[in-house]
Amino acid sequence: MAADDIDKIATTLSKNKKCIFFTGAGISTESGISDYRSKGGIWEQFRPIYYDDFMSSRDARIEYWKRKIELDGQLSNARPNRAHQAIAALYEKGHVEAVITQNIDGLHQESGIPDNAVIELHGNTRRIRCMKCSALSSVEDALARIKKGDPAPECSCGGYLKPDTISFGQAMPEKEMSRSVILSKNCTCFIVVGSTLLVQPASHLPGYAREAGAFLGIINLSETPYDKVCNVLIREKAGITLQAIKDRVLVR
Repeated sequence: MAADDIDKIATTLSKNKKCIFFTGAGISTESGISDYRSKGGIWEQFRPIYYDDFMSSRDARIEYWKRKIELDGQLSNARPNRAHQAIAALYEKGHVEAVITQNIDGLHQESGIPDNAVIELHGNTRRIRCMKCSALSSVEDALARIKKGDPAPECSCGGYLKPDTISFGQAMPEKEMSRSVILSKNCTCFIVVGSTLLVQPASHLPGYAREAGAFLGIINLSETPYDKVCNVLIREKAGITLQAIKDRVLVR
């Protein structure tokens, strides 16, 4: 990790108030949450259950909830790590306008960033939504029902209950995507942390920022499509990198 690369990002953050952080699974692996694409990741362990299958098949819904229970221990025990905490500290000092995340773990909010400053492109697994009436409920209530013998819980309206996350084949949330595009096109600094930038349409956001003249920094262990056009590329874990950047910014 080159000190001058840390300095470049820290200097940019210090001089700008419209900085956006874009985070992916790589920021949460240091909290003990498996990512999706790497060897041994979630996609290697489980074949994805598509949204249409969830909606049309009770067997698919039972399998979906079975997997949810298997992964819940990992998610419920996770806590914000140094990377989340560093972004939260930068936000508190006014250097970050918003965090756009592909993650569903809610760790940015738990680190201290308010809900209205976190844009969750893929939803949040800590809440449950009815697919018919859109009512929200707690994941604890749903899991309790499953443990009592209801393997595919339904809402009182008859709709299917599902974690409030975006499944394969399910439409992206329009409000969150629209806001993300606007922020990306109007920011002065866009920092990617822990994302391969391969999942569309979210993968277009760094491009919008770069085309608008924003500083683009990438902190990721693996390659991304934007590695050759970004201003700074750091191949290092998110925690140690963001901690160093935060320390440089806050001592200026």
